[in-house]
Parts: sequence; C-alpha cells; structure tokens
Amino acid sequence: MEVLYEDKDIIVVKKPVGMESQSSASFVPDMVSEIKKHIHNQYPHAGEPYVGVIHRLDRPVGGVMVYARTKKAAAALSQQVQSRTMKKVYKAVVCGRIVDNVENFVDYLLKDSRNNVSKIVEKGIMGAKRAELRYRAVKRMEDPQPLTLVEIELSTGRHHQIRVQFAGHGLPLWGDSRYNPQFAGGGRRGESLALWAWQLSFAHPSTGAVMAFETEPEGKAFQWFL
Repeated sequence: MEVLYEDKDIIVVKKPVGMESQSSASFVPDMVSEIKKHIHNQYPHAGEPYVGVIHRLDRPVGGVMVYARTKKAAAALSQQVQSRTMKKVYKAVVCGRIVDNVENFVDYLLKDSRNNVSKIVEKGIMGAKRAELRYRAVKRMEDPQPLTLVEIELSTGRHHQIRVQFAGHGLPLWGDSRYNPQFAGGGRRGESLALWAWQLSFAHPSTGAVMAFETEPEGKAFQWFL
C-alpha cells in the first residue's frame, strides 16, 4: 500500500492489485486493515482508528482510492459519491477494435450474489439497476490481437460495472477471467486484469478544496501502449 496523501480527515492511497478494498471474511489482506495498521504505527496510543470505506474496487483492480478517518468526513465524501461530484476515471485495455472515439454505455445490470457476477438485462427486470459510463479510445494496436486502450468515467457505481458493460458490448477486458471467454477457466494464468483506477478528484470534506490524484496503470497489457 502506498499513501499518496493524508490528514486528520482523509487518507488517499494506491491500492495494490489483489487486495480487497474493504474488510472481508477471508484471510487475505485488505485495505481497511492495512490503513488501520498504518495509522496505529503513527499514533500507537490513540486507540482503534476509524477508517470509513467511501468507494470500492474489485480485488484484481489497483489504483487510487480515498478513505475517511472520521465519521463526519465519511458522510461528506459519501454524499459526493451519491451526487456524482466525486470524479473517478479508469484506464482499461479492451479486446477488440473501437470504432467511435467517444461513446456512452447505458445498460441495466442484475447482480447474481450467489455466483458473484452481474449481467446485462432488459429494463424493468426486478432488481436490475441502471448503469452508465462514458469512455474515450486513447490508442489502438493489432498485436498480439486487436486491442484498445480506453479511459472510462463512471456515472454510476454498479457491481463489476466496467467489466460487465464492455463484455456485454463485445469488448471484454484483457485478462478478465470472469467475463472474457479467452481467459476463463484458468487457461491463461498469470494475466492480470487490465483495469486501473487512474484518476480521482473530490472536494475535501472539511475545507472544500479540490483534491486531485493520479496513479499510472500497472500490468503487462498497459505496457504495450507505452
């Protein structure tokens, strides 16, 4: 875990690939526990640190995240998420050629909690939630296959949203063993999911100052576009 910024209200970190963004029942490391350790090492006599989860990243996704250090800050940041004033921009490598440089996806997603997947369904299906994102094609390449580097801005935050929507539109993410058939079943082990939380901006919960952070993507697929 790399700390990008911290004060008495918030802590901004770079989440590593493979780490849970919130506490889980498993024994794998998670960001909340790591942040609590970090704060405790700084203030060993201050008691149990408060760490508020504001947004989430899937376990195989790395990048920039903000956590609250007080309940008041958590409420203020959560309100920004609800009002969509917190801006999150991702980078991803998708399999296929993108024709339009800029495009929107608007779909309805239904989560299958038992199997931990989501799928695109018709509007009106019970439990389905509206999912919207906007993307921009940044760079294209043809080797080892047609691939496109995209920047993605989420308007909603649904379960596996980016992965499900791009797969549903015929552009599955490189390395996605859950939604990309060519990586399913462990046939191509060692390939990491090419999705990264690249930029994050929000208003500081106490001062109102605009805070903006950026971390460059990590992973083999992103290196092809350097």
